[in-house]
Amino acid sequence: MAAMIGHHDAEKAFLEPWTSGRLHHAWLLAGPQGMGKGAFAARVARFLVTHDRAGEGGAPLSLDDPGDDQAGRLVAAGNHPEIIHLTRQVKDKSKDLARNITIDQVRGMIRRLHLSLSLGAWRVVVIDAVDDLEADGANALLKTLEEPPAQTLFLLVSHSPGRLLPTIRSRCRILRFQPVERDVMTAWLHDLRPMLDMAEVRAIVAASGGVPGKALALIDSDVAVMEKKLMAIATGGDRDNRLREALAREVGGTSNRARLELVIDIVPGLLARLARERPLGEIAPVLGQWDRIQRTVRDAVRGSYDGAMVGFEIGNCLAELAPRSGQAAR
Repeated sequence: MAAMIGHHDAEKAFLEPWTSGRLHHAWLLAGPQGMGKGAFAARVARFLVTHDRAGEGGAPLSLDDPGDDQAGRLVAAGNHPEIIHLTRQVKDKSKDLARNITIDQVRGMIRRLHLSLSLGAWRVVVIDAVDDLEADGANALLKTLEEPPAQTLFLLVSHSPGRLLPTIRSRCRILRFQPVERDVMTAWLHDLRPMLDMAEVRAIVAASGGVPGKALALIDSDVAVMEKKLMAIATGGDRDNRLREALAREVGGTSNRARLELVIDIVPGLLARLARERPLGEIAPVLGQWDRIQRTVRDAVRGSYDGAMVGFEIGNCLAELAPRSGQAAR
């Protein structure tokens, strides 16, 4: 498993109040998707259910302190009774996830909170992501946060905290996960994947925007292969739509979201390269297609985020930049 990166400040911010016995009951883990907020929440949950109350047994130096071995084995097996995890569920007869975390899931969680602790000193509720709650579910959660059960900790993972009810935010202590500095990311990725060329590592770090999870997705999606496919559309025109249809299939659906984001990240650099290679008078069309791609992505994010549609439209924009037969002969 990849070592955690970018969690040091958050870990310190959590351990200090736990050690002093002044642990807030609800924490909002806020930051870009891919920063490892869910992994941090899992570490906190494991830490709490494997340790006694603060001040007993000395102060741990890390969330990875092993604590109680029996409880740790239950966590590793996914069977610890005092960890409640809410996330979007897989739809019936489909591999896609439901659009929201439902009110029924929240009600089920609340019923469990009424039961006495069966093991250890803490119960932990992880909601990943709290942005996905239905409106009724958010209101039900708010009531629970206003009157929280004793020895219960809420960890709310949020990629867009501005979209949450202000009353939910106000009842949480906020831990912000900021993008990692470029040199730190570069060293981390180089240590993690030493077989990669440093030039490729730097390109991945630049495209990731300092988000570790996104950098790993870019590596796994093979940047060079995808860039080659996009360039083939931009230089060849894809007259029979074959390359564009293949691109749409590769980036369509929830399971291929990382590939779609990879395409969106690659396109600016690809267009910049095309602009550099063309005479000054032919740069305007490249800029025009970049504006068109940006509008496509914005409209998709506001709507249903149909990955296949976005991928095909990006392919259309690139195909428009292919030299016409008269230009190619010059």
